[in-house]
Amino acid sequence: MKSQAITDYGQPLQSIESETPAPQGTEVLLKVTHCGVCHSDVHIHDGHFDMGGGNKLDVRAGRKLPFTLGHEIEGEVIAVGPDAKDVKVGDLRVAFPWIGCGECPTCKRGEEQLCNKPRNLGIQVAGGYATHVIVPHPRYLIDYTGVPKGLAATYMCSGLTAYGAMKKLDVSDEERVLVVGLGGVGMMGLQFAKAMFKQAPLGADVDENKLQSAKGAGAHEVYNPKDPEALKKLLADTNGGVPAAVDFVGSEASLQFALGSVRKGGQVVVVGLFGGGFAMPIPLFPMRAISIGGSYVGSLGETLEMMELVKAGKIDPIPVEERPLEAASKSLDDLRKGGVMGRVVLKP
Repeated sequence: MKSQAITDYGQPLQSIESETPAPQGTEVLLKVTHCGVCHSDVHIHDGHFDMGGGNKLDVRAGRKLPFTLGHEIEGEVIAVGPDAKDVKVGDLRVAFPWIGCGECPTCKRGEEQLCNKPRNLGIQVAGGYATHVIVPHPRYLIDYTGVPKGLAATYMCSGLTAYGAMKKLDVSDEERVLVVGLGGVGMMGLQFAKAMFKQAPLGADVDENKLQSAKGAGAHEVYNPKDPEALKKLLADTNGGVPAAVDFVGSEASLQFALGSVRKGGQVVVVGLFGGGFAMPIPLFPMRAISIGGSYVGSLGETLEMMELVKAGKIDPIPVEERPLEAASKSLDDLRKGGVMGRVVLKP
């Protein structure tokens, strides 16, 4: 098998050839047909996350180099272990990558994505920037019949992240959600907000092209935080602020805009991992009665719910650009620069 692997953090990925693994026990071997390139892959490739104030969270521990990234995986079943049930050679599946230990209370309540001993594909375990990948159990393989190839892979992270965040919101039928950051994941968020709430969502981004794309995709109104009047206009348009804002960037500037946009009693959910620091006077929490929380992808159960929405045609597709596997490093670099519209998927 071939893969594009990290051999040194922060350096270009290298082409690696190795023996194709044989599935054991409940394992399933997928021949990768598409793998999405996610912004979190950039941070893992760098070996750190920006924590603000010059501080960095080192994430180089827990994996041996060379290491294969890629957690938005779509492929064809080409071999199954002797204990793998309900799956057969030739099946086309997407892989739920957020796999836990399976034994802790978190996993047993169905929230493997929050396990403290994760075995996430492409993060702790070899992933899909490769021609083949091992999935530990058939329950993590999801039928995507009716969803365009290539696009289906992206729902395993960007789609699930958007859906999981929107499920956390408490929004009345008269109010609108604000989506902050309209890149690949944010555009997914826009689509799920349209499907899950009565009123069309609002959007915010510093890129005018993305704002226009969001309008074309169904946003009720859009705002550019670079405009000093943007927040004032949003508050006027919403009669004092939105009930909930989801920050798909996760930068200091995006979070400040999200916080400024919510009314008293509102919610801010942070999804993006761009990085930085955050400070707010403690008395403002009770005085504004706001809540600030995070959302990390979603559970296997939520993934199945989400895919039913997608297969029912309730989610408009985002733009997907196919690139060869050998373009993995360039794709990571393009994401660093922030110029990618929609989602890039690698095709081995």
